[in-house]
Amino acid sequence: MNAKNSIEALQFFTTGLTNGAFAHLVQGKHFEAMGFKKLGEKYTGHYDEEMGWVKKFIERINDLGGEVKIEDQKGRELVKDPVDYIKADLAIQEKGVELLYGCMEGLKDDPTTYDIMKGYLADEEEDLYWSQEQVAMVDLIGRENWLLRQL
Repeated sequence: MNAKNSIEALQFFTTGLTNGAFAHLVQGKHFEAMGFKKLGEKYTGHYDEEMGWVKKFIERINDLGGEVKIEDQKGRELVKDPVDYIKADLAIQEKGVELLYGCMEGLKDDPTTYDIMKGYLADEEEDLYWSQEQVAMVDLIGRENWLLRQL
């Protein structure tokens, strides 16, 4: 097993996911403030879920004898429009799922880390499908009708 490879992968996703999770929290609170309760709950809940994965990644890094880094994060602009945010988040998710698939091959010699990342990948695919469904729903029923469903 190549522990160094596993630690690097886990650290990469720890840093990136922490950043993404915080963005979901901020966006969720923004949507709640706009009156879109369901959409706000979706994204604040998503924050909690993602931070659960971060905890698992950190625990595994520690188990492997690695040292978790607290790395700088790139800032993002708040996306004020809910539909624009769903579309922007979908683009990020598509890239993230592709990146995860590429990472999986390098973790096969570490079954424990592989299983953790496999679970995370399944969770991210579920999120991807939800976002794709929302974009399709906006196209099907229209922006205003979709927004009404988010109240």
